[in-house]
Parts: sequence; C-alpha cells; structure tokens
Amino acid sequence: MNNENKIDDKAKNVISIIKSMDLKNKLRLGLCMSSSAYTNLKYNKAHIHSIFDKRLKEIDNEYLTSYVNMRKYPIILFVMAKIMEMNNNQQNQVVMYLFNNISLEK
Repeated sequence: MNNENKIDDKAKNVISIIKSMDLKNKLRLGLCMSSSAYTNLKYNKAHIHSIFDKRLKEIDNEYLTSYVNMRKYPIILFVMAKIMEMNNNQQNQVVMYLFNNISLEK
C-alpha cells in the first residue's frame, strides 16, 4: 500500500474524536485549524476558513452575534493540541476528513 494514502495512527485517533463531535464543534475545529499558524495545510487555508465560517454562521446564532471564546470548548482545544503535534501529512489527512465530513452533513 502506498504510504501517502495510508492514514496514520495519530490521524486515526483524532478522526475518531472528531466523529463523536456535533456539527457545530466540527465547524469550530475547522475554523481553528484553518486560522492557526501551527497547522501547515497544503490546501488553501483562506478558502477552507471561508467555507467553515459561512456554514457556522448559518447554524450557530452565538457565532453570528458575538465573539466565540474557544476556551468554552475543551474538546476543540484538546484536538487542536493533538493536531499541532502532528506532521504536515497527518494534519492534511485530518483536515480533509473534516472538510469531507462536513460537506456530507448538509
């Protein structure tokens, strides 16, 4: 099997946590990942951020009307810490899973 197509164990662990999140938290995580200087995504961060931002504004009144304090969401902080420990390939696997999963939940 090609190593580029194989999902790493670290990425699998984070993906399993993401699977248990609700849609709003998945979108918040996507916003964090796409706006963080600690993630090295090979995809267009601004484009991904705008997609997550638009979708979260559609379904979350709190996000639409005020500043969202991410400290209120410890699961997102935990997952972001795990993501920051990953290499670029693992980070890209997670963001693509997240992007595809959110796209399917329309």
